[in-house]
Amino acid sequence: MLATGAIGAFGVAAVAWPFIDQMNPAQDVLALATSEVDISKVAVGQSITVLWRGHPVFIRHRTPEEIKAAEDVNLADLKDPQPDSDRVKKGKEEWLIVVGVCTHLGCIPLGQKQGDPRGEFGGWFCPCHGSQYDTSGRIRKGPAPANLAVPPYDFEDSKVKIG
Repeated sequence: MLATGAIGAFGVAAVAWPFIDQMNPAQDVLALATSEVDISKVAVGQSITVLWRGHPVFIRHRTPEEIKAAEDVNLADLKDPQPDSDRVKKGKEEWLIVVGVCTHLGCIPLGQKQGDPRGEFGGWFCPCHGSQYDTSGRIRKGPAPANLAVPPYDFEDSKVKIG
């Protein structure tokens, strides 16, 4: 009787396991959960765009002037007040990493390429409705209600792991 019950329990588990296992995320979904980017070749003043979870992520190697401009902003002048120090990692302030999607209607702002308009504040400019972001990705002018989002990220040697 005990053996019959054990075999029955094993049979139920063997039948149920494929249904339980299929609820795990697929490998392609897991691959999109994080992005690892080698930033060793990104020069000071240069920006690159990578994809993370189907969204563009802007990685900017900020100049000392861009960092100073971001730090010197009066927070009372911001729609979505947030100090630059809350948007970058301590000890890696020269790297700004933000999701490159305008918080107004989801457009992709300009400012990643040399020659792109960056607006009055030297960051990014969304030509669709005129939103302007500063060198910390904070909304400074236009209809966008919030700053560009900062994704979760960590530095590992000369790489950054987003997600």
